[in-house]
Amino acid sequence: PDVLDTWFSSGLFPFAMLGWPEPTSDLQQFYPNSILETGSDLIFFWVARMVMLGTELTGQLPFKQVLFHSLVRDKYGRKMSKSLGNVIDPLDFIHGVSLQRLQEKVKEGNLDPREHLVALEAQRKDFPKGIPQCGTDALRLALCSHKIQGEDISLSVSEVLNCRHFCNKMWQTLRFTLGVLENSPAPMRTPEEMVPEGSMERWICSRLYSTILQCEQALEVYEVHAATFAMYSFWVHSLCDVYIEYAKPVLLKQDKGTVVQTDPAHSDITKTVLFHCVSLSLALLSPFMPFITEELWQRLQPFRSDPGTQTSLCLQSYPRSSHLVHWHFHEVENNFLFVQEVVRVTRSLRAQCGLTKEKPDIWVECSPSQARILTHFGSAVLTLGRISNFHISCPDGADLPSIHSIPPPKGSLIGVVDHTCQLHLPLQSGVICDQQLLQLSQRRNKLTPKLEKLLDRLQSSDYQTKVPDHIQQQTAKKVLALQQELKTIEDQMKVLEKI
Repeated sequence: PDVLDTWFSSGLFPFAMLGWPEPTSDLQQFYPNSILETGSDLIFFWVARMVMLGTELTGQLPFKQVLFHSLVRDKYGRKMSKSLGNVIDPLDFIHGVSLQRLQEKVKEGNLDPREHLVALEAQRKDFPKGIPQCGTDALRLALCSHKIQGEDISLSVSEVLNCRHFCNKMWQTLRFTLGVLENSPAPMRTPEEMVPEGSMERWICSRLYSTILQCEQALEVYEVHAATFAMYSFWVHSLCDVYIEYAKPVLLKQDKGTVVQTDPAHSDITKTVLFHCVSLSLALLSPFMPFITEELWQRLQPFRSDPGTQTSLCLQSYPRSSHLVHWHFHEVENNFLFVQEVVRVTRSLRAQCGLTKEKPDIWVECSPSQARILTHFGSAVLTLGRISNFHISCPDGADLPSIHSIPPPKGSLIGVVDHTCQLHLPLQSGVICDQQLLQLSQRRNKLTPKLEKLLDRLQSSDYQTKVPDHIQQQTAKKVLALQQELKTIEDQMKVLEKI
């Protein structure tokens, strides 16, 4: 008969699974392990038994470190309990489940009748449409996105669904990449050999280098959430929102449904950079999303210069920043932050004027250093801002003979980038001033109460003594931003009223 309890037999796991007591190659290679990851509630039941049995039977500790992860709770922070009806089976996240089936599971249990009713009502409230199918990778990424040390994980359907949307984003990115790589020569240079050329190529490669470095630093101290955040931010906000949008006019020209390649030299460089960015990003994400990354990585392999030499993504070495130091351009990354802010304000001005298809000219009033940055990233400003041209007005630009300083026209909408840079968008004949005045007035009416509320808070008698310093700093920044935006609105309304 079986006389061992579950935890005792589980304590044998680290070495029994490797062939112990025989001196197998697996036992020699994988025992002892480097780290055990488990919940803090299992210290006595499991961790202690593994340590005792491992030391007694092998003479070695089974692992060097123990990482305790947080407990998974519901979206309200409550411990999952059958009586509350908030227990979620991971398989329901993976495969999806209807509300009807969720309630059938409760009815199949042995809850007290009163708890039964509470659980059913809670399910109707929290999962009115059931749980959508999200997949294994989306669930794993959602869990890894939480800080696992010192804080419990409040898991909700919406955040797992957001991770599923990220999976869709990955598929869309790969479809675009495969489309532009089709019938193209394979990238002949490896990432280690390729030195990025061009301002945008240097920027995206430097962003990827910085992301790899952030992941290395985070994983070394087991801050998994910081690594997943860095990967997600790079893929969505740098690769998709910026570089691919910039690259579309370079790689493709739409002409009545046909695709025409343009500028072959620049196009080939862009394809190579895009290929390596997607391939390395998939390798970064692989430990957290092994299924989708393997599927997408396999589809890229025919376009490698050495197809067939690498059979699986899970067998590849993890990307190392030390191999890509030549991709690091710190100044380029810093300069492009200003470009992104210019693009953001440009889009805001276009939206205020209702310009959905037109590509207007804009005037940029800025400092000499900012003028140099905009000139350097000129094509990116035009493409991402959806404008036909930008004219620089630089009062202190005597040392910039290559830049013709053109003063902004009167009767323009103004957008503030920072204290030294403003954008001017001339009002065109198609713009209805009354509509713009109404929009600005509504925006002013929305912001004014917010500013007044913050100012009242600042003037309260105990504000300086009771409010933490970092909160005071955040509030001061909010006040300054609101005051600046309200001033800009007032200036724009004065311009419109004169027309």
